[in-house]
Amino acid sequence: MQSTLDVITYGEAMAMFVAAETGQLADVFQFTKRIAGADLNVAIGLSRLGFKVGWMSRVGRDSFGQYVRDTLAKEGVDAACVTTDERYPTGFQLKSKNDDGSDPAVEYFRKGSAASHLSVEDYVPAYALSARHLHLTGVAPAISGTSRELAFHLAKEMRAAGKTISFDPNLRPTLWPSREAMVAALNSLAAHADWVLPGIGEGEILTGYTKPDDIARFYLDQGARGVIIKLGAKGAYFRTADAAGSVAAQPVEKVVDTVGAGDGFAVGVVSALLEGRPVGEAVARGNRIGALAIQVIGDSEGLPTRSELDALEHPQITNMTPVTAVTQTENKVSQTLH
Repeated sequence: MQSTLDVITYGEAMAMFVAAETGQLADVFQFTKRIAGADLNVAIGLSRLGFKVGWMSRVGRDSFGQYVRDTLAKEGVDAACVTTDERYPTGFQLKSKNDDGSDPAVEYFRKGSAASHLSVEDYVPAYALSARHLHLTGVAPAISGTSRELAFHLAKEMRAAGKTISFDPNLRPTLWPSREAMVAALNSLAAHADWVLPGIGEGEILTGYTKPDDIARFYLDQGARGVIIKLGAKGAYFRTADAAGSVAAQPVEKVVDTVGAGDGFAVGVVSALLEGRPVGEAVARGNRIGALAIQVIGDSEGLPTRSELDALEHPQITNMTPVTAVTQTENKVSQTLH
């Protein structure tokens, strides 16, 4: 078992079958198999950037479960706390293909899955507390009551140990018994986080406020160090106790698949904060990686490696002309003009 981690997260991974053609899912005959899971997307994204990441979950003893394990190994995500459940299967989903940039239709087959049986019994203190940061989403707490207990337990234990926590609400209303239950649970979980990362629509549902500043103040009053609100094409808004501001969105020529944009944003923000960068730079990186995520099919396929990110943040200058040569050229032009 790996003794020291940068980040730990937990949740459910599923095999995802993406339609090879547009149209209703019932009419599609060919699909491509990929991996899906909000928290796993973040784990993969941070691992590609060079962080040591651990992911906790349960998978079934089936081909989908093996596919999840193979993906973890390929992406360098530590799986020491991924349990193979002998009783329950790994979930899967179907996703439509859209050419107009709209959200695809997704059908889930996850009820009673191995991951839905996650509980506090899956918590291994030595493993979790070796990490310096915990990233939580609102998906894992929604899949079952026992998984929700694990989310709160992780948050309380990590907070007590002086670790930092980020929380992306990532709302899944259909998984909750009621909207009221969802709002109460996720706001309570957010109260344990240092950084809260809702989308503007999620913030409206969870707080009742419509303006980014009011949504941010709601979570700051609960104890968050900072709140970063995704505004879609308008970029993102951030607020801490000391500063507030907006960061413009990264231009995208064509949107291919909107699923995974928020996870890419979280990868950018969390990675930059863990590097000690200012919040404005963290938000800018979040916008940048979120934009990459929506330009390809698949939830994690667009997440960059460290070298790819460095090339975007620090582009190399090519065909650079020495200053002396420029000066000589300017002098010749000047002499010609006179």
